[in-house]
Amino acid sequence: MQARAMNAFRCLVLAVTLGLAAVPAVAQEARIDPAVLTEGFLAAHPDLRWRAEGVRSYEKKDYAVALAEFRRAAYYGDKPAQAMIAEMYWNGIGVATDRSLAYAWMDIAAERLYHDFLVRREGIWSALDAAEQQDALSRGQALMAEYGDDAAKPRLEKILRREQRRGTGSRVGFVGNLTIVPFTGPLAGTGMTLTGEEYYAPQYWQPEKYWQLQDTIWKAPLKGRVKVGELENVPAEPADPPDGKDK
Repeated sequence: MQARAMNAFRCLVLAVTLGLAAVPAVAQEARIDPAVLTEGFLAAHPDLRWRAEGVRSYEKKDYAVALAEFRRAAYYGDKPAQAMIAEMYWNGIGVATDRSLAYAWMDIAAERLYHDFLVRREGIWSALDAAEQQDALSRGQALMAEYGDDAAKPRLEKILRREQRRGTGSRVGFVGNLTIVPFTGPLAGTGMTLTGEEYYAPQYWQPEKYWQLQDTIWKAPLKGRVKVGELENVPAEPADPPDGKDK
């Protein structure tokens, strides 16, 4: 029963993760517009970038690479990536089964009290014996110190602020009449452009609003609100545009 539950959970998280834009039906505005997912955007959002890379590797069954990529996303506070790491350790996918470590990772994933991650955390805990529970708590302290929000959020916030300033040329993020010409992402080659207001929307770049967006996307149960979309290939080292505006 526990294995089936975790498999179902993994499928749900992967489905949502593939879209990078899961939304509750009642809040269409609570999403990441796929049009903004250019190389430049993903380079400035390493949580999303490495989660996407991890999913791509996972789907190719390149599990060792997927685990490393999920860890990179987890380093920047990505809760779905942390949950996938937990699931991989629990089921021994590309790594030796480690039930205690699986709980430690799911405990971090559930830190923001997202419904499905909480449910899975408690399910894992109830399946551990007393020794495993003690081991999980002991080992989880170091993981939480490195990957928990107190450490991970400031890392991402620093990048968001830096990259917003680079793109807008302003400490306050003023975009004026800025037009973004996407050379990568869904709009590449279509002749369509993005306004500065669309690309540099506060919910993507202002840390407090970005975390609120993540909360809205993930706080409700996943069942019944999965939206799957296509991912664009992202080079290992995205090149910065020459003028700092074309993304």
